[in-house]
Amino acid sequence: MEGLEFGFIMLGVLLVLIALRLPIAIAMITVGVAGYLTLAGWTPLLNYFNSAAYWRFSTYDLSVVPLFLLMGQFATHAGMSKALFDAANVFLGHKKGGVAMAAIGGCAGFGSICGSSLATAATMGQVALPELRRFKYSGALATGALAAGGTLGILIPPSVILVIYAVLVEANIATMFLAAFIPGFIAALGYMIVIFIYVRVSPKSGPSGEKSTRSERWSALKEIWTVVLIFIIVIGGIYTGVFTPTEGAAFGAIGTGALAYFHGGMRREGFIDCVMSAGQTTAMIFLIILGADVLNVFLALTQLPQELAAMIGDAELSPLLVLSIILFFYLLGGCIMDSLSMILLTIPIFWPILEAMDFGMNPEDVKVWFGIVALIVVETGLITPPVGMNVFVINSMSKDIPIAQTFKGVAPFIASDVVRVALLVAFPGLTLFLVQLFGN
Repeated sequence: MEGLEFGFIMLGVLLVLIALRLPIAIAMITVGVAGYLTLAGWTPLLNYFNSAAYWRFSTYDLSVVPLFLLMGQFATHAGMSKALFDAANVFLGHKKGGVAMAAIGGCAGFGSICGSSLATAATMGQVALPELRRFKYSGALATGALAAGGTLGILIPPSVILVIYAVLVEANIATMFLAAFIPGFIAALGYMIVIFIYVRVSPKSGPSGEKSTRSERWSALKEIWTVVLIFIIVIGGIYTGVFTPTEGAAFGAIGTGALAYFHGGMRREGFIDCVMSAGQTTAMIFLIILGADVLNVFLALTQLPQELAAMIGDAELSPLLVLSIILFFYLLGGCIMDSLSMILLTIPIFWPILEAMDFGMNPEDVKVWFGIVALIVVETGLITPPVGMNVFVINSMSKDIPIAQTFKGVAPFIASDVVRVALLVAFPGLTLFLVQLFGN
């Protein structure tokens, strides 16, 4: 059996293992080890494992991951999610659909200090759902808006997934963060436009809330100035060269930790919970990374990525057609798999294919542009039937609302995502504008 055929067979085995609910990291390690052993034998496999873990985890860029995760944990304990939602609500809540728009704004703000889609959805759901219920928002709009808003957590910098993508394709982390700003803003704006249209088509689904006084608005802004300051210092410090992404993440973790202590009332038990939770998530992510490395070494032995790239090149398919097929695969995969696993599993296969194609840009720009577009599509999968993970997170908090209603509510937001992806594919400059502006 040729290596290419064996590679496809083992990828099929991997999908079966994932479908059987085996943890993705264990599935990738199992398939990678079995394939490597079959093609190369025990001695090369043991030699590989002798240094593989150290070589991968000693990468300096990966030190950003636990720090940003700890920053997100401290932000949750500091009550930042409620402060951000309240600040958005005092300015938008009195409009039709305004409380749902405030939930989107809160998700965008919390995503800027959290970096996790599921965590953003879960945290903002706890804060915003009671208010949406109080003003008698329809179950479909309330849960749909929160499920969609949660996806902003992974795109708006800092994003753990963008860090992992940058490490995989050897891109600059700060550049990836910069490229995500405009797509992230378009996403939040698009979701608010969806709500604006939704409540005009169905006025009873999103009634107006209470109008806040000027003093209430000032009070709400005072609650979030520290959050804004931390974000500006961390992101601004990275782009002005004051410190590296790792140093910025460390500063952000210290700043949010101080807020959690002095403002959120976090004490010894809370601190231990934050550190343990960040440590457990880091361990899970690093195990997935190791699994992806083992699998990718096996795939390199089969020459599958290179052969696929050559086959597609010989077929003379349009680069946009190939990109569309890859993005459709990401959409399907995102329905059943978390975004980190999807990126780690597929980038080593898809990137060599796209790297060899002419998109009218230099390879570095294609690398950045594709990373942002792929991440958006994977995140769209988190709210797409039948297994949108964000939908199930939000629905678990509102058990009185049928899951069919939540999927109905999230449908217009999926349409917004489709439009956004089409814009970013048609006009790569939207993604690369800030990169080229500050790069020059």
